[in-house]
Amino acid sequence: MPTLKITIDIFSGRPNPVIELSGAEAREASALLKAKRQADTRDPRPLPVPTLGYRGLIIETPDSRRREPIRTTDPALEDFICGSTGALKRFGLGKEFPQILRKEIDRYRELRLRWPHRRIPWPVRLRCRCAPLYEPLWWNDGAQRQLQNNCYNYACNYRTDTFRQIPGGSQPGAAAGAMYTSLTCASVRPAAVADGLIAKPSANNKCPAEGHLVALVIAPGYDFHWYRKGRNGYWTHKPGSTPVINVDNSSQLIADPRTADRGMYTQFCTFMVVMHGHIKIK
Repeated sequence: MPTLKITIDIFSGRPNPVIELSGAEAREASALLKAKRQADTRDPRPLPVPTLGYRGLIIETPDSRRREPIRTTDPALEDFICGSTGALKRFGLGKEFPQILRKEIDRYRELRLRWPHRRIPWPVRLRCRCAPLYEPLWWNDGAQRQLQNNCYNYACNYRTDTFRQIPGGSQPGAAAGAMYTSLTCASVRPAAVADGLIAKPSANNKCPAEGHLVALVIAPGYDFHWYRKGRNGYWTHKPGSTPVINVDNSSQLIADPRTADRGMYTQFCTFMVVMHGHIKIK
């Protein structure tokens, strides 16, 4: 029985937790996955667009012939991995992480039931002349650009293709040798400044005269996330390796990241300005 590699798709800025199962655990997980795939043929509802926080489990096997890993939100497999007796306890993610993950799993289940599956009208107006274009089709290629660039890459409009390939890839401060040491505002903010971003805590959601406005939020102790303000005055973001989106966790356009539904990213840290050509990301 080959080893199963299970990624918990929950983070946006830092790499996701990965669990590897073998032996009896791998066999049990495979049986649960098979049952879920059979059930999915009778319940073909699409998953919601990417959100901040938990987005499902990604299953990979070394000898798999599938072109893409299997993504699932099977309750039985989630309980097997993330429950009080599950494999998650062995991976040192902190004593509070299983409880946070459990809440996120429940939130995502509810979201799937009520997700509107409707197109969100995107206002066409010019409010921030220097901001990058909103180009989701360019970022959301399902391959290198999407998978190997995270929220920090997108917010800065700076492609590195390093997010899942090298340690410290796409992380604030890594290029300057000043990477953050804790997942707090006080640590991530100066790391971004070391990369060339300009702290603008008094920006108050207003477009800068030059460059473009970004915003940093934190899931305390676990992850960071970045938004960027677009030319029409609304904000967009990219949760981890998932597609770029223009709505928050309640499927609403983002007029101000301070008041948006950010899920577990409860701390708003600051606004910052990205001056085009003046920053460096590893």
